Order: sequence, then structure tokens, then C-alpha cells
Amino acid sequence: MDSYVLNHIAKALVGPSVGILAADESTGTIGKRFQAIGVQSTEENRRNYREMLVATEGISQYISGVILYDETIKQSSSEGLRLVDVIISKGLIPGIKVDTGAKPLAGTKDELVTEGLDGLRQRLAEYRELGARFTKWRAVITIGNDIPSSYCIHVNAHALGRFAALTQEAGMVPIVEPEVLMDGTHSIDVCHDVTRTTLKQVFYELNSQGVDLTGMLLKPNMILPGKAGSIKAEPSEIAERTIDCFQDSIPESVPGIVFLSGGQSDDEATANLDAINRKAQEIGVSWELSFSYGRGLQSAPLEIWKGDNVNRSRAQQAFYNRAYLTSAARQGKYDKVMETNLLEI
Repeated sequence: MDSYVLNHIAKALVGPSVGILAADESTGTIGKRFQAIGVQSTEENRRNYREMLVATEGISQYISGVILYDETIKQSSSEGLRLVDVIISKGLIPGIKVDTGAKPLAGTKDELVTEGLDGLRQRLAEYRELGARFTKWRAVITIGNDIPSSYCIHVNAHALGRFAALTQEAGMVPIVEPEVLMDGTHSIDVCHDVTRTTLKQVFYELNSQGVDLTGMLLKPNMILPGKAGSIKAEPSEIAERTIDCFQDSIPESVPGIVFLSGGQSDDEATANLDAINRKAQEIGVSWELSFSYGRGLQSAPLEIWKGDNVNRSRAQQAFYNRAYLTSAARQGKYDKVMETNLLEI
């Protein structure tokens, strides 16, 4: 696929008021979330939950695309339609997670490398045939005693480059996700330095492997202090440090950045996204700054749904409102008072 088409898809995913729903939890991860609300993790329940989200009326005002899991992209809805077709009918762009998860990195202690390159070209062709138009690959960088190592950053960046090149070859937009985890007691300064080093290595690999930067999106962490640390940061500081880091490490040709929520609460992820967009508008940046949230959009509807179809409409209302608030933050127009003045679908 040519650069124009890839760029067009990338820009559609980060339109002025929209962002991406990450509904690509592995079977194990969604199983843990279901267990927490007393729901059995069956294929039918997983289908019903994700179908409920994507079928929410009017959600395309705030959501541009949905990242799916391998199981989900091959499923049919409760009415026998392909879930991909349900997504498209709602005005959303289907995407797919293509890595196979982070595994221990040989020769290191407590570091990870994401796997999934074996057979990726064939899987990408299948996913595109199924209707996917963008993909995602997550690398995990941990901050701790004497880590991350340059070795860990290098191998994960190389894999991200390989994934992105193969995705574009298959005619889809890659979402490159190098996540520096917020787990730990580290300071915001350490997060800033590690994230900057990681991003520079990632873009070195993307350039080296011939990836068209205008036909991709970046899914990074915000610059945050470790959540187990004693020193917290206000949204204004997080915004300033995040923009500063990105200006030093992300090329202007990248059309958009879609933040991950990364373990933040709904409120934190929304307030910090808002502050980042306000700062970006103040100083002027070239990228669209949007979101690709999983838990940041799903916590409230999941808690209401509880596996019971009786709760479906209320859960959809909660998802719609969380998407509305996150869209406002994506535009730098969020205010806490909006949390108590919500919309009806």
C-alpha cells in the first residue's frame, strides 16, 4: 500500500476529537479482570463484553478505531454477524494486536523482550484479509536496580522496527508501543531519561529498517514518577516533562501519538491527557496527541456489566461517557465538573 493511504488511515485514527479503544487484552489478562467481577472467562462472555463496547450507539464521535485480540477478530456477534463488520458499521476502524507477549530476556534479570516475529508476515496477511487496517506491538521496558540495560532497549527497539516494516508491507498502519512501565519507586526524572533513550533507539531502528514514519503511530507512556514512590507529580508537570521528552526524541513526520493509560486510574489518565494537550496547544507541536486506552476506558463499564445482559445498556452508557470525557481531554477541553454533568446516549 502506498504512503498516501497509510498516512490517511493514521490521520483518521487520530482525528481532532477521537482516539482508540484498546480491547486487545490476552485471554489471560481479560480472565483476571473477569475474575475480579465474578465473571467466568468463557469465549462467549469475552465476545459479549467486547461486542457490548463496540456496539455502543454514537461511539464513533469519540472513538476512531478498536484494537482487537486474535480470538476477537475471528468471532461473530450474538446475531451472527462478523464482529469486524459490526465495528465497521459503527464507523470504526478495526485493528489487531500482533505480538505474542513479553517473555524473560535471556542473559538479564527482570527484563523482558516481546516475541511474535516468527510467522508474522503470514499472520499479517490473514488479519488484513479479515478486515484489520492497523496493528499494534507492545514492548516493555522496566525501571529498576541497574535496569533497563541498553541490551534490553536495543532488542525491543529492533523488534518494533521489524514489526512496523512488515505491517506496512502488508498494507496496514503499525502502532509502535514502547512502554516504559510506571511500576517502581523511580522519580519523574528517571522516567524522562529512560523514555527519551528508548524512543531515540526505537526511531533509529524504524529509520534503519525503512519504515515510513508518516504511515505509523506511536503509543508511548506519559512521563510519570513510579507509582510506588513517595513523590507524586501534578498534571502540569507531567505535561511539561512529556512534551519536553517528545520534542527531543520523536520526529515531526510522525502524524500522531496515542498515549497508553498504563495503569493510571480513569481520572488520572483523563486529567493528564488534558494537561498534555493544553501544553501542546500553548507551545505548538506537529503531532496529534490522542489516546489508545484500555483500562482507562473500560474500568467503569466492566464493573457495571458484570457478565449480565440486563446491565448492558447501563454499561454502554458508562463507556460512552468515559469516551466523551477522554475525547474532551484529547482536545484540551476537559474539566472535572464534566464528570458530574454527563451525557445520555
